[in-house]
Amino acid sequence: MSTIKIGWIGLGKMGVPMAENLIKSGLPVSVYNRNKAKEEELLAKGAQTAPSPAALIEQSDVVIVMVSDDRAIHAVFLGEDGLLSAKTSGKTIINMSTVSSAISREMSILCSNQNNHYLDAPVSGSVKQAESAQLVIMVGGEENVYENVKEILEKLGKLTLLVGGAGAGNAAKLAVNSMIGFYTQGLSEAILFAKKNDIKIDDFLTIINNGALANVYTKTKGDAILNNNFEPAFYLKHIYKDLGLARDQGLDTPLGEAAYESFRQAEKTLGDEDLIAIIKHLDSSK
Repeated sequence: MSTIKIGWIGLGKMGVPMAENLIKSGLPVSVYNRNKAKEEELLAKGAQTAPSPAALIEQSDVVIVMVSDDRAIHAVFLGEDGLLSAKTSGKTIINMSTVSSAISREMSILCSNQNNHYLDAPVSGSVKQAESAQLVIMVGGEENVYENVKEILEKLGKLTLLVGGAGAGNAAKLAVNSMIGFYTQGLSEAILFAKKNDIKIDDFLTIINNGALANVYTKTKGDAILNNNFEPAFYLKHIYKDLGLARDQGLDTPLGEAAYESFRQAEKTLGDEDLIAIIKHLDSSK
């Protein structure tokens, strides 16, 4: 394992702690990020750098991609000096981004055409779980490719699970994030209903957090509301994006439509805040 060279693309809120965990494990890691300043933290901890995705894949055995959306995936894979412009063979590319199943299937075919391997492996969890390597990783792709890199993924999360072929990991992640969107909307509406009926928010959250519905999410997001802290652990604009992707892939339900529309409206002004900021939108739109 120590001889496997890792390339990492995408150093956002999740990418930095995830790449750092691989460095801590003793793996040689090279990084690429469009904003080169974001590389500095990892370079100081032992990472190497590459000037482009093409250069990165040439010096790596496994490349992990963690970017924001389908458009960024196209740029990383197919842009000038993109991964596939290097025309390597025998490499494994693991796309851990939350993107559409369609783009994963497209990239899987293009990688295969060059005799490279592709897995989609998005994660469930936020920055805290990324830092402590407690993510849940949903994988789509060929079983033999998955088995070859499973040990790497296990350095990033507490659970890795192969759920199907190319794109299946992305579909599983969109299902999970749809549920997160529904739950966040529901929690916010319940809090506002309680408040409207003269129940203190902290009293209501105490009830929730000591009953059958108690979980880490209600505790964390409840504390954020009480402290008026909307610093993003998960951007509201990203849950809106994910609900849109799920909608495009067949999420055609009353709750799905309602949540999508609510986050669509909120994203206009609250997109760069945490998704629990939906409560501010709901409170202001009464």
